[in-house]
Amino acid sequence: MGKIIVYNIISLDGYHTGPGNDVSVMFPVMGGRAFNGYNAELLRTADTFLVGRVSHELFHGYWPKVAENPDSDEWTDEQREIIQESKSVNNIVVSDTLTGNWPNYRIIRRADAYQQIAELKRQPGKDILITGSRTLWNDLLAHDLVDEIHLMIGNIVLGEGVPVFVGKPDASLRLMEVRRWEDSDNILVRYEVLHKSV
Repeated sequence: MGKIIVYNIISLDGYHTGPGNDVSVMFPVMGGRAFNGYNAELLRTADTFLVGRVSHELFHGYWPKVAENPDSDEWTDEQREIIQESKSVNNIVVSDTLTGNWPNYRIIRRADAYQQIAELKRQPGKDILITGSRTLWNDLLAHDLVDEIHLMIGNIVLGEGVPVFVGKPDASLRLMEVRRWEDSDNILVRYEVLHKSV
């Protein structure tokens, strides 16, 4: 049975994105080798990538460019590894509004999401990853479906923006690890979610 692992990069003052949900304010801290390297590390332990519509469209506008020309000097070794590792990962988008043909993606509707994701967790397999998708994973956290939260804290203070947590989630966490990289000002904190049913 795989775990649902949420991983995101956030500002030092706890914002997921900038005002108006502007993710570009996080690019200075996302571009480092630590964030991309950790993405690749997690993908090696996973067989499913779960995402909401907005993040799906954002990722789909970026990562195919890496896949189309992986040998370009424009990409880092870590970005190339992400593309390589993601080839063996199933993609699921949770959305009521996504339309069109998305090869290699399974779309599930929000009304069916809790049941289908709970069933997915019960099946044998590797971990299920969620990144970006703040609304989706906060909702799954509120429904006791998230197992771990990994937050990479960047060296940026935004002052305002979209906070990482929606409302006041009823969740208790246990610290598993704090990690830093010598060539990065980011730190990683990994938490286990203490399930209400345990």
